Order: sequence, then C-alpha cells, then structure tokens
Amino acid sequence: MNNLAIFPIIFPLFAGTILAFTHSKVNISRQLAKLFASINLFIAIYLVYYVSQKGTIVLETGDWVAPYGIVIVMDMLSVALILTTNIIVIATVFYAPHSLNIKQEKHYFYAFFFFLISGVSGAFLTGDLFNLFVFFEVLLIASYALIVLGGDKVQLRESLKYVLINVFSSILFVTAVAFLYGVVGTVNMAQIAERVQEVDQQGILTTIGILLFFVFATKAALFPLYYWLPKSYIVPNPVVSAIFAALLTKVGIYSIIRVFSLIFVHQLDLTHDMFIWIAGLSMIFGVIGALSTNNIKLIIAYNIIPAIGFIMMGIGFYNQSGMSGSIYYLIHDMIIKSALFLLVGIIAYVAGTSDLRKMKGLINTYPLLGWLLFIGAFILAGIPPFSGFIAKLQLLKGAFENGEIVIALIALGTSLLILYSVMKIFIRGFWGKQPSEQNIEKKPISGMVAPVIFLLSFSVILGIGAEIFVPTIDSIAEYLLDPQIYIDSVLKE
Repeated sequence: MNNLAIFPIIFPLFAGTILAFTHSKVNISRQLAKLFASINLFIAIYLVYYVSQKGTIVLETGDWVAPYGIVIVMDMLSVALILTTNIIVIATVFYAPHSLNIKQEKHYFYAFFFFLISGVSGAFLTGDLFNLFVFFEVLLIASYALIVLGGDKVQLRESLKYVLINVFSSILFVTAVAFLYGVVGTVNMAQIAERVQEVDQQGILTTIGILLFFVFATKAALFPLYYWLPKSYIVPNPVVSAIFAALLTKVGIYSIIRVFSLIFVHQLDLTHDMFIWIAGLSMIFGVIGALSTNNIKLIIAYNIIPAIGFIMMGIGFYNQSGMSGSIYYLIHDMIIKSALFLLVGIIAYVAGTSDLRKMKGLINTYPLLGWLLFIGAFILAGIPPFSGFIAKLQLLKGAFENGEIVIALIALGTSLLILYSVMKIFIRGFWGKQPSEQNIEKKPISGMVAPVIFLLSFSVILGIGAEIFVPTIDSIAEYLLDPQIYIDSVLKE
C-alpha cells in the first residue's frame, strides 16, 4: 500500500499529459479537467483517512532502501496540505472557463495547471532535499507558462522579473544542497537530520541553513525579499493569480517548516529568533503595502506577505502552540487567499476596473458579491469564530508562552489593519451611488461565484468546527517538534 504515496504526483502528471493532447478541443478539455480534479480530490481524501489510520507512509522507489534511493514520505502534514491543495484545485478548475478566454484555454492552460499541481504535491511529499529542488523546478516551469498566458505587455514585464528572481534563487538552492552534501554526505532529509547532530562543523551547517532559508524566504516572499511578488501575482488571469497565491508561496513556507524543524535545530537562538524578527517585519511592511494602494487586486496580493509573517512567527516560537498555529494558519490562508483572488477577479470584471476610486455602489447590482467580500475580510483578519481566529489564537498562545509580547502586539495590530485594507474595498466599492460612467448592465456571474462560496464554506467550517480539526493539527505540531519520529519512520531504525 506504500505505492499510494506516489498517486498525488503521478495522477496530475497523467492528467496534464492527456490535456496537452486535447488543448484544441476546449469543451473536452474543460470536462476532463473537472473530472481529473474530482478524482484527485477523492484520492487526497482517501489518503488523509489512510495516513490517519496507518501512520506515515514511506515509499522507497525502485526498491532502493533509504537513504540510497529516492524516498517519498507521506505524513499527516504533507497529506493535509495535499488535501487543501485539491480543494483549491476543484474550485479553480470550475471557475476557469468563466474567467479565461478561448485563446488562453487553447494555449495549454489545463495541461500546465495540472503539471503545476504535480510539482506542488511532489514538493510536499519528497523526503529528499535534492528532489525538493527538482519539484520546485517542475512547479516553477509550469508557473512560467501560466504567468505569461495571454501575452499582454504588462504580463511579459512582470513575468520577466518573476522568472529572473526564481532562477537566481534556484541557483542558490542547488548550490546550498551541494554544500550540505559535501558536509554530511547525503541528501536524504532524515539522514541529514541524523548526521547534523554528529558533525563538528556547526558553524558551516548554520551558514548553509541560513543560505537555504534565504532561498525559501525568496520563494515564500518574506521581508525583505517580497518585492517581486505583488505585481507579478496580479497580472495573470484571476484563476492563475488564485492558484499562485494559494500554493507557490506556501511551498516556500512549507519548506522552511520542514527543514527548520527537522534538520537545522541546533542553533535555535540564532535561526528561530531571526525568524521572529523577520515575521514581524513581514507583517508590518506587507500590510503597509495593502493600505497604500487603490488597486483591489494589489490589496489582496500585498496581504499575502503578512500572512506568511504570521506562519513564520509560529515557526520562530518553536513550541507546540506556535507550531500548531502556523500549520492551522497555513491551511486557512491557502483557502482564503484563493477565494479572495477569485472574488476580486469577479469584482474587477463586473466593475470594468481594478481601481477602487472608479467603482462605487456595486451592492445595488451585486449584493451577493459584497457580502461574500465582507465575510472573506472577517475570515482573513481572524475575527471569531472563523478559521483565522483559531490560528491566531494558537499563535498568540505560543507568543505568551515564550514571553514574546512585542511580536504578539504587532500581530494584533496587523490583524486590524488587514481587516481595514479589505473592508476598504467593501466600503468604497460597494456602498454609495454608482457612477454614471460605470457600466451598470448586470453581467452573469453565477458560474464564477459558486467556486468562491465553496472555498469560503471550507474557511467557515475550519473555524466553527475547530474542535474537530485542532487535535489533528496539535498532533502534527508534536510530530514536527520531535525530529526523531520522522527519522525513524524513514530510516526504519
């Protein structure tokens, strides 16, 4: 049954290959994409059940015993993120036909979409640091194709910046892996974690750890390495922006969680204290960016940065409450960010502009859109009883346990400003009298709204059903704080 671990990687790869051959037949591609996404979701649900009953699945490919072969490790953290990914995939696949034009769909959108999902799933599952680099490249190559889909001038400009920064960070990534291999003689993460405890060259290991953190922080868009993200994420079609915001930065932050709870835990006073400071600065500068713009898409894009800061804060505390809060916030933010990007895409479509100064009175024509945004703002800001509140409550508990009062106050202040930044869209865009020059003809949006409602429903369930989910998240946090469990699972000691 260990072969189950490869399914989240190979099935999207299979789906993307089939869809590459049907790209010119748009209706067939749409229906196949919906079918494949549904099957992949059911696979993810079954895998969550299986891992919860049987424990961590370790697949040693080619019958090469770890650490000599390529290892796939499916634990509760990775399988929970794969399930969350596939919930988002279902929503975006059903949204896509209503957002993309025929030309964009014919230019291999669905094929590259599933290739990206395969890369993301591989990054969550790999137990090999070099293959983490490989899966990063798979998802990045697919993202390069998706970000330029449409070929507008502004897309090409921003995509060039996106490609260059990711190519540079990938060069640093493979260099850091080479250095680490030179010190410990392996790229298997479990064996690296075992050997770093025995190596005398702790200074070199700390340097390599900081270099890897720089790579992952660039991909996760942490302060001060976030400058490439906001405009790059708003120029593609809204469905592409949603999948980027939900998954790409989260793979970066997942890598930090995995590597700095498993391998680099020997200099906590240096690395994890640094994480807390970077988390605070990410919150402050990210929310300042969100408050400084009148572009509704940019407001949501800038709000990615403080969210990554919240997750980073819990990693820095390195206690059960903080780590539990980070995992909960990671899952919550994946869902709500995709929902909000899809939602502002609809708002920009019906208003004919992304400029908040040029829209007003939309509540009169599209009341459902307004109230969905209202709920989304509360979820994002962490207002009780929604999922953001549960995650932030855990994070604040972790902060007080460590005596980190300053970062806790920064987190609370940032939450209020996040709420204001999104409510600004609701207040200015939906209330008031509609401008005469604004197109008031009601456009059909039911096919676009349904996926948003689907995603927001999951966010609500994560909040009001917290007593169901929190014990599982707490068990994941305990597991992460004891690296020996992972080591023993993979190396079977």
